[in-house]
Amino acid sequence: MSSYSRNVPILAFAQAMAMSGASLSVATAALVGYELAIDKSLSTLPLAVQFIAVMLTSIPAAMLMNRIGRKASFLFSTLFGLGGAGIAAYAIYHQSFLGFVVGAGLIGMFNGFANYYRFTAADAVDAEHKSRAISLVLAGGVIAAIIGPNLANYTRETIQGALFAGSFAALVILYVFSLMAISFLKLPDQTSQHVEQSQRPLIEIMLQSKWVVAVICGMLGYGVMSFVMTATPLAMKHHAHDFSDTSFVIQWHVLAMFAPSFFTGSLIKKFGEIPIMVAGGLMGILCVLINLNGQSISHFWFALFLLGVSWNFLYVGATSLLTQTYEPAERFKVQAVNDFIIFTTVALASLSAGYLQHYFGWQMVNLGVLPLLGVILLSLVYLIVSQRSNAVVEAGT
Repeated sequence: MSSYSRNVPILAFAQAMAMSGASLSVATAALVGYELAIDKSLSTLPLAVQFIAVMLTSIPAAMLMNRIGRKASFLFSTLFGLGGAGIAAYAIYHQSFLGFVVGAGLIGMFNGFANYYRFTAADAVDAEHKSRAISLVLAGGVIAAIIGPNLANYTRETIQGALFAGSFAALVILYVFSLMAISFLKLPDQTSQHVEQSQRPLIEIMLQSKWVVAVICGMLGYGVMSFVMTATPLAMKHHAHDFSDTSFVIQWHVLAMFAPSFFTGSLIKKFGEIPIMVAGGLMGILCVLINLNGQSISHFWFALFLLGVSWNFLYVGATSLLTQTYEPAERFKVQAVNDFIIFTTVALASLSAGYLQHYFGWQMVNLGVLPLLGVILLSLVYLIVSQRSNAVVEAGT
């Protein structure tokens, strides 16, 4: 409990700073890309590269943490965030699309490390507190919902003639705060813990039904959220909504992503992961139906709010389910593979969202995610049936 009370608030604050940068990028990157890119269908490329960088960083980050520890790795990763924010601001000022893509990629590398905050919290507490520790760290994103979009809105014109350059310059301050917070972490020596334990082959772990369903729900849940969220600023611009309205919608979306984390862990403890993830999948479908029904600010707001809650239930539930599939000695490789798969999907979703929105429109963006939500729900039904069958077999023996 001492580790819980000390480290979870620190990790939650660090998560808040990281997600503030991420939410600022979501609100602005596609719009900046649209202004800087010659081919407008590439407007979401910077955000896609950011997610690709997260994907490519996930496995090396886990390897580095296994070698030098989580705290040292997190401190090191802040350099990527600071450099990326600075380069992005410089690139916008000098009208360099390629430079902006590079800056977004470096920010993505920082985020690739920051995604391990939730696992760090889970690994530092006992089994009873894991789901709550995960959800409370993610709850730091509530601050991000306030800071990120508002920071983008209020600083977008601070550098004259370079819209949003000031927003990315302001990210430097947030990443300095993150660096300061991480320096106060006090973690057990996880580089040497459990090394004497034997480890199962990765393929054996991956063949578990729980592992498969956890990865499917985490991967597709995040992919659906990223796909619709990335296209939203472009869709709102197409329907002549002001950026202040876009910022408002993204702010409430990010709030919906993280505010439920204050009670998601308790809900999981009471009802289990599967019912919470089913609720998340159904909310995703409801989001699509609202988006297909109209393009007013109210439609965008309510749909993106539901999309945020859907992501939270699926992501927290999938992360909690994943922690049940590995032993302490196996955690780094399993977490790395999980995040690599998730952010490969997220990168593809972000990249294709701009293309689909540009050439086929908002309706097709939403229709495109319905099959993915169907796969999520079918995988959860499969796990329910599988668990019941195993319970019958065990009862019979």
